[in-house]
Amino acid sequence: MVQEAFLRAFSALENLRGEDAKPWLLTIVRNTCMTWGKRNRNAAAMIAFEEQGEDPSEPSPDPEEILLISCDREQVRKALEQLPSDFREAIVLRELEGLSYKEIASAIGVPLGTVMSRLSRGRDWLRRILSSPRKEPA
Repeated sequence: MVQEAFLRAFSALENLRGEDAKPWLLTIVRNTCMTWGKRNRNAAAMIAFEEQGEDPSEPSPDPEEILLISCDREQVRKALEQLPSDFREAIVLRELEGLSYKEIASAIGVPLGTVMSRLSRGRDWLRRILSSPRKEPA
């Protein structure tokens, strides 16, 4: 995906008009991924979110903390998977990738107000999913 996106970006480099290159490149990456996803609708082939590497300067958590952290990450990942793709995309770009609202709007090709709405509604949806009681396996 990355190689394909960079090949497309390189061939369209003349279309970059002095604006910030990050949203422009993310738009190309997004469109490349969406095109691939439409061609390969196999849900099992979808790639999970990559987990952030740990900062070596921070003290290592003990085994109990590691278990709790991994359970929380798994809960959030599962909750994100339950969101419609428009909301999930906005939340991932803002919260995991750190893009500004303006950069998100540019990257996904929607107005700034739509980004704000998707983030607000997506966060509310996530909050409801994560705060609902979990069913324990029998």
